[in-house]
Amino acid sequence: MKIFDKYILKSFLQPLLATFFVVLFVLVMQALWLAFDEIAGKGIDIFFILKFLGYLSLILTPTALPIGILLSSIMALGNLSENYEFAAIKSAGISLKRVIKPLIILTILLSGLNFVFLNNVYPWATLKQKNLYLNMKKKKPALALVPGAFNTEIPGFNIKFDEKYGEEENLLKKVQIADLTLSQGKVKIITAEKGEISTEEGSKYMTLTLQNGNYYEEHSKRSMSQNERKKMPASAATFDTYTINIDISSFNNDKDLDNEDITQHHGMLSINQLDSISKVEKSNYDKYLEERSTNFYNIVKANRLYKYPDSIRDTILKPEILDNFSIGNKTIILGEALQILKRATDRINNQQEKIKRDRKRLNLYDYEYNYRFSFSLACLVLFFIGAPLGSIIRKGGFGLPMIMAITIFVIYFFISQFGKNLSEESAITTLLGGWISTLILLPFGILLTRRATQGMGIFNIDSVLDSIKKFFNRFTKKIN
Repeated sequence: MKIFDKYILKSFLQPLLATFFVVLFVLVMQALWLAFDEIAGKGIDIFFILKFLGYLSLILTPTALPIGILLSSIMALGNLSENYEFAAIKSAGISLKRVIKPLIILTILLSGLNFVFLNNVYPWATLKQKNLYLNMKKKKPALALVPGAFNTEIPGFNIKFDEKYGEEENLLKKVQIADLTLSQGKVKIITAEKGEISTEEGSKYMTLTLQNGNYYEEHSKRSMSQNERKKMPASAATFDTYTINIDISSFNNDKDLDNEDITQHHGMLSINQLDSISKVEKSNYDKYLEERSTNFYNIVKANRLYKYPDSIRDTILKPEILDNFSIGNKTIILGEALQILKRATDRINNQQEKIKRDRKRLNLYDYEYNYRFSFSLACLVLFFIGAPLGSIIRKGGFGLPMIMAITIFVIYFFISQFGKNLSEESAITTLLGGWISTLILLPFGILLTRRATQGMGIFNIDSVLDSIKKFFNRFTKKIN
């Protein structure tokens, strides 16, 4: 049977490799398209773009693998059924369970490989990708001076010119510059007939040489009154040549793209790190709740009221106790009481928002911990859906199997996101939220496998029609 097992594995592995790389390419392009607006036009080196795509590929590999297994299982069993090979196998006395046995073993190995990837490579790639993407977003756009409008990309300068010409387009006509780098809000206005831009390779400065122009500078300060400003002198001068050195290091410094400022995101941690950090965060969260509750208990002086009998407490809380005070004292007492209540309620509202944020963060750690195991097992669950489904529909190729595989995985992904949102809001436990998609689809896989082994379709249309006919026959007999 070794030859038979090799043939079945070959029929499965060929479409698996093809579909895996196709799905991975589609997912990477989709993620790149979503991030394109944030990183386009910023003069980022192609090396960092390729690094970004490489990290994206590693992150999306665990997602592409279950889709590839689902699609290839439908295609492999569908091709065997469509070409009547499966009928010949059955006639030889070989059951469906024996046919998919080597595929089950392979899928278990792939599930284990996916788990190892999720626990080791995926966190590292997420750390690199998220920090690189954040640094790309922060990077300033590539310096591209546009004629006819004020260019404000350079910090401290507003530059306008009418025309850019020359072989390297570094010559300018009718230049106007507002120099905002002076202290205390002073502004220097510079105009020139011509200008030339020059930058040495590797330099962080751009030199702007102006010819035949003048400048005007006020020496007043923003803190002065309008009359004092009128009394302050201003300087004006003409020049034949005027040179300005502008710092453009922020436009071509790619070293900042390697900074790693975010390190505690739940997707950047391994299973052991998620478990240890979750325990520490839970301990801090419980301590914070205990401190806040104790603080509120002391503010409202509940410990003092608890010592009094019910009769005395009722007497203290009655509003008639204020009858012994004058109107002025009543106003003071009521005002102070209202201020205490307002401060207490404001403090509680502020603390409530912080408690919700901390609780959500803890839920995300716990959800990610459970989802890593669940998503690794998804390879096996989706195989038990795809393999019997392929033998039932008896259709190979990329057409119908692709549609069915995408539909099934979209349902799986939607249930997963639904469980994540519910567990994040503490509507359900994080354990259930991480496993809900697998728990829902697993019975369908068992049902399809059972019907496929018994040679039945997905559902029996004839039995449904017979039931409907029997119902109408009984209904008409009663009327007659």
